[in-house]
Amino acid sequence: MKFGVDVPTCLAGMAYPVPFATADDVVRIAVEAEQLGYDEVAGNDHLSTQRFVREAWPAAPDYFEPLMMLATIAAKTSTVRLGTGILVLPMRDPVLLAKQVATLDQISGGRVTLAVAAGGYRDEFEAVAPDLAEANRNDLMTEGIESLRVLFEQSRSTYDGKYRRFVDVESYPKPVQSPLPIYSGGNGKGAIRRAGQRCEGWLPAKIGPAELAAGRAKVHGYAREAGRDASAITIALQSVVCIADTAAQAREKFRQSTFQLFRCSLNDTMLTGVSEDQYIADSLIGTPDEVCEKVAAFQEAGLDAFSATLFVADTIDEMLDQMRLFAKYVLPAFPEGMAR
Repeated sequence: MKFGVDVPTCLAGMAYPVPFATADDVVRIAVEAEQLGYDEVAGNDHLSTQRFVREAWPAAPDYFEPLMMLATIAAKTSTVRLGTGILVLPMRDPVLLAKQVATLDQISGGRVTLAVAAGGYRDEFEAVAPDLAEANRNDLMTEGIESLRVLFEQSRSTYDGKYRRFVDVESYPKPVQSPLPIYSGGNGKGAIRRAGQRCEGWLPAKIGPAELAAGRAKVHGYAREAGRDASAITIALQSVVCIADTAAQAREKFRQSTFQLFRCSLNDTMLTGVSEDQYIADSLIGTPDEVCEKVAAFQEAGLDAFSATLFVADTIDEMLDQMRLFAKYVLPAFPEGMAR
């Protein structure tokens, strides 16, 4: 089992208070994650403040561009993988994105994992890309992934889709990794299909072992239909961590945190029909022993990695404390993926 940390590039106002992290704080968290033995650090992606965040906080949050932050982190680390958890692909021009990601893979020595998804907030997408407001985001996702493949792998690249078009683009350098791993982020049918048909991994968020196992089976089914090796597809999960001395203390810490605002903001999308009790049960919330039991259940369900893990906290010091507790009690119980 491998474990990653979601550094707070764009989490203020959502999972954390406003203000939360400075740019230096984000880098400091990533450097300590590597020192603690985590396998990955990942940055999430927002280009504008969502409506629910504007309504909840009087001041605008700082959203740091994740690829820029990962480039800075790359210069200060040596082994930890650099992920996006996730990057909102419909908001990104594929030609520029391919250049950015290939450059990041070059300067990091081949440490990049690109997790992409349609994004959970329609109002942000329409604000950033109003000309695409009527576009089907599943189609945008497919065209975006196909475009990146062409740009990463062909010497001279042309793509003619419904929404994404470019002609005779010569994009060098290529990524160090071939293929550069692209994960399909999201819980929905489209995300699962893209993972099986086109990607190196599937990255859902905040689901339990049974749902993960069912999704994994669907990913493998789509892969086999496409003539791909299903066993080569990584099954990862973005979960939430809150560790305390008792289960009641862990639940209460979660309930009193800004994560409640974040959870409720997704009630109409990926968390439709998921109660607070179910969310807590599915997440890595509890005592160290309970969290280890939950990790083991996910491992039994076929999970390969906890990627872009979110640590419940109201301050940077609290986030680091949670990371240290997890590294102390959970990482040693699942040593196979620990960075050395």
